[in-house]
Amino acid sequence: MMKKSISASKASLVLFLCQMISALDVPLDSKLLEELSQPPTITQQSPKDYIVDPRENIVIQCEAKGKPPPSFSWTRNGTHFDIDKDAQVTMKPNSGTLVINIMNGGKAEAYEGVYQCTARNERGAAISNNIVIRPSRSPLWTKEKLEPNQVREGDSLVLHCRPPVGLPPPIIFWMDNAFQRLPQSERVSQGLNGDLYFSNVQPEDTREDYICYARFNHTQTIQQKQPISVKVFSMDSLNDTIAANLSDTDIYGAKPVTERQPILLTPTGSTSTKVELRGNVLLLECIAAGLPTPVIRWIKEGGELPANRTFFENFKKTLKIIDVSEADSGNYKCIARNILGSAHHVISVTVKAAPYWITAPRNLVLSPGEDGTLICRANGNPKPNISWLANGVPIAIAPEDPSRKVDGDTIIFSHVQERSSAVYQCNASNEYGYLLANAFVNVLAEPPRILTPANKLYQVIADSPALLDCAYFGSPKPEIEWFKGVKGSILRGDEYVFHDNGTLEIPVAQKDSTGTYTCVARNELGKIQNEVRLEVKDPTMIIKQPEYKVIQRYGQVSFECIIKHDFTLLPTVIWLKDNDELPDDERFLVGKDNLTIMNVTDKDDGTYTCIVNTTLDSVSASAVLTVVARPNPPFDLELTGQLERSVELSWIPGDENNSPITNFVIEYEDGLHEPGVWHYQTEVPGTQTTVQLKLSPYVNYSFRVIAVNEIGRSQPSEPSEQYLTKSANPDENPSNVQGIGSEPDNLVITWESLKGFQSNGPGLQYKVSWRQKDVDDEWTSVIVANVSKYIVSGTPTFVPYEIKVQALNDLGYAPEPSEVIGHSGEDLPMVAPGNVQVHVINSTLAKVHWDPVPLKTVRGHLQGYKVYYWKVQSLSRRSRRHVEKKILTFRGNKTFGMLPGLEPFSSYKLNVRVVNGKGEGPASPDKVFKTPEGVPSSPSFLKITNPTLDSLTLEWGSPTHPNGVLTSYILKFQPINNTHELGPLVEIRIPANESSLILKNLNYSTRYKFYFNAQTSVGSGSQITEEAVTIMDEAMASRQVDIATQGWFIGLMCAVALLILILLIVCFIRRNKGGKYPVKEKEDAHADPEIQPMKEDDGTFGEYSDAEDHKPLKKGSRTPSDRTVKKEDSDDSLVDYGEGVNGQFNEDGSFIGQYSGKKEKEPAEGNESSEAPSPVNAMNSFV
Repeated sequence: MMKKSISASKASLVLFLCQMISALDVPLDSKLLEELSQPPTITQQSPKDYIVDPRENIVIQCEAKGKPPPSFSWTRNGTHFDIDKDAQVTMKPNSGTLVINIMNGGKAEAYEGVYQCTARNERGAAISNNIVIRPSRSPLWTKEKLEPNQVREGDSLVLHCRPPVGLPPPIIFWMDNAFQRLPQSERVSQGLNGDLYFSNVQPEDTREDYICYARFNHTQTIQQKQPISVKVFSMDSLNDTIAANLSDTDIYGAKPVTERQPILLTPTGSTSTKVELRGNVLLLECIAAGLPTPVIRWIKEGGELPANRTFFENFKKTLKIIDVSEADSGNYKCIARNILGSAHHVISVTVKAAPYWITAPRNLVLSPGEDGTLICRANGNPKPNISWLANGVPIAIAPEDPSRKVDGDTIIFSHVQERSSAVYQCNASNEYGYLLANAFVNVLAEPPRILTPANKLYQVIADSPALLDCAYFGSPKPEIEWFKGVKGSILRGDEYVFHDNGTLEIPVAQKDSTGTYTCVARNELGKIQNEVRLEVKDPTMIIKQPEYKVIQRYGQVSFECIIKHDFTLLPTVIWLKDNDELPDDERFLVGKDNLTIMNVTDKDDGTYTCIVNTTLDSVSASAVLTVVARPNPPFDLELTGQLERSVELSWIPGDENNSPITNFVIEYEDGLHEPGVWHYQTEVPGTQTTVQLKLSPYVNYSFRVIAVNEIGRSQPSEPSEQYLTKSANPDENPSNVQGIGSEPDNLVITWESLKGFQSNGPGLQYKVSWRQKDVDDEWTSVIVANVSKYIVSGTPTFVPYEIKVQALNDLGYAPEPSEVIGHSGEDLPMVAPGNVQVHVINSTLAKVHWDPVPLKTVRGHLQGYKVYYWKVQSLSRRSRRHVEKKILTFRGNKTFGMLPGLEPFSSYKLNVRVVNGKGEGPASPDKVFKTPEGVPSSPSFLKITNPTLDSLTLEWGSPTHPNGVLTSYILKFQPINNTHELGPLVEIRIPANESSLILKNLNYSTRYKFYFNAQTSVGSGSQITEEAVTIMDEAMASRQVDIATQGWFIGLMCAVALLILILLIVCFIRRNKGGKYPVKEKEDAHADPEIQPMKEDDGTFGEYSDAEDHKPLKKGSRTPSDRTVKKEDSDDSLVDYGEGVNGQFNEDGSFIGQYSGKKEKEPAEGNESSEAPSPVNAMNSFV
């Protein structure tokens, strides 16, 4: 019982705190609420007009809260209702709610009346509204005899329902015997009174089961009226019926169905009135008869129907205005109209108002000696009367209170004392109802209390407001002061905000705001203080936000969300899509600081938001994902404006899939000539959806459209309808007409045939015409089928012809074609070039001259001249070798050319031939020429053996290509000290017939570098180098000899030699596959200005080819790794001249590549370093 009382006190105080206007604010603190006294407050009560089900117990609610818990009492019909004397009536424990037991023998009618509840405690009494109890009623329909309704077609009819009077009124509806609702329309509809109105009856309205039903919702019962019969007579059947019973005069009185202008069935007359209460729903009704069925229209005279509150129901026969106010008063006119006229009715509406609150009185909580007011203001139409009660008793007869003064709708309190506590009732009433409000005055005297828990911790984010609570209560109202720290000074200044409820606000908290704050509350009855703590945290930030992404369908995309937060706070990261949870899909992968979406689909398009939450703050960042794809194909292709040579094509674009369409490609199919093959027609910008297409005759067109965006092309649209254009003469002739003989006595005329759609009609053929040029011959013509070649036989050899080819079909010829020049077939040239001369420029280059052949003897297109040349023998060795003929071709009518890449000191032969399209002519007589001596190649090898204390033995091989008669060898050498500095250079000339040399008087244990080359009368060839070391003493030499004779060393050297041999073979094979050889640098100076390059584009070229097996010349071999230096091959290599080769020539045919053996420059004395000495250098080298 005690716990329930405490709970009641809490809830009541919550309610009055929400309504209170006073000098005191009472915080909603449970402990405080348990201790403070409070007058009663009604918290729950039954409605003023309470209709009850007579079959169930009657429950009249009355709940109230207060401290101490209130007691309850009731009045019935203005007198005390003693519930103890009625066994059927009980009151719920700790409540004022009455329960009247009807189900155990009681009758609801016996308890009809007006009830009022009073809740009372030591601080006052609150009362409820007057609750009118009435049991619901659902009486049976009165029995009546219903006559059948016989109605003439086109007349109006009203079927009356007249339901029994119930409480509350029943809901009316019409159905048939099968419990199906009767269909309603503009012609047939139910009125607000439940009657069924027919504006005009039709034969289909005939039936015997028009049944009116009344549903009483309160008792869940439905009452049924007796079925009503309606029989509609057409004029023909009506006359037949009447003829059997009435006179002729009466028969002829039956008139046929005629149209009638509207008349109002309801309301009757021209005007009526309607009163409605403010806030209710206004329903106005007009139902009219007439044929054709009238249409209803509503207007408000002198104004407009209220917008957003006006509705039309029942086929506009009912005007509904919700939440009416006094401004809705006025005259409303309904107008019924058909083609024959109109009828109208004016309803004068007056809006009255039951009392409604302007200012309802609110509870007061005051301290002793304070002042206050209760205000009760209401309005209505007519204006309500205001009366006051104190603790349920009219204030005029209530006990006097010197602090209270009543002034109309206001009670003024001055210098109240605790005995002034009471509950006051304000009653505002007029003829349409009343309002009753309870408001208490509670006078309290309490010392200060701080309700905020001690040492409460507040945590905020830096740069945000900090609100430190100091919830307090006291009466009189205490004063509040704040201090920082236990012994700090009082807080003042603009950096703080002090709220009336005691809260201290730091508008912008900083890290140094962290600390302990003390709140002090004091009034005249006492003083109290409390400490709270504030911690200021670093804000949470998203340092790497998700970014806008565009991704193709089925791709993968990631959004980053990297955060920074206070280390004492634990963040949680949530991802949203379009402000909702992510789809439950395994394609969405949420990582520590990212979101990855695999296999993206169109549904993934949207806004993705990363939300980071801590206990103190929340930040978010969003990015949009746009999923792009190829556009969907266009659709609804339509052909319009069909003409012989044009048509307009239009289409509707498909979805662009987030990537704008840049253009549309239009393709066509020729179903007549190439069914199933689609050709490009044209394309238009992506903003265009129609195009005018040019057409060709005799084509069965179908079109399709392809949309293109940055991602790619859409699938083609469905083909358009087919459109067959009419036939016509060909518009064009064959292209690429040529005349070239394949034999010396024919002319082959070829052309590119017209495509199917170019034929412009059936029966495509070609007229081929030719005649010899510069001869007064007539044209010779033939007509051939749809082919692309015609051969003219018996022509002279290589003569020009004028040729033309014209297209024609069954409708006629194409325009006159243009003429082209062709030639009959070529034959081999008849004569060889004469007066062939050779001028040797240097040891590797010669220039050849010849006289051109007469053009008539060429018997074809002159393509150029070929020079065949080959080496007969080397003059130095007198040895012959396999003859490899080389060919150089010179385009056009050339009479000279350069022969590069010759070998020095050799004998050559050459001849010249003219070339046409058929082939080569006869060769000129062979011409012999010789090349002068040149410098030799390097010696084939240089070996240094038998090192002693003061001597070294040198052995060498003669040059592979002496290029002349050797005159001597030149040996140069110089010592190298330990710091790699070179000593003085010594030169020795050696006779050409020598192959070895012993150098004596050398320094012991010294490294020497040797430079060795051969000479001819022309000069020195390229040199080879080698290094060797003299030994320190004889023992060293002995040891070296011992090592050299060891089996393991011999085996190692054999392996090395084998490896070198393999490498040499590989190099040789690779070189035989084709190599390029540089020309000696010094020969660049002898370039002949007559040498001319031959190029494809200008008809000149220089070619080099091997007349035998076309093998390239060998390159020089590389220096072996065993330090035996072979001479580098210095043969003048011939870089291929002519078509398809890498050789280059000046315009005069001179070769501008380079021939050069690799020639080491002689080092300046003391400027060359060498490798560290190795005992292997003293060993014999393997070749």
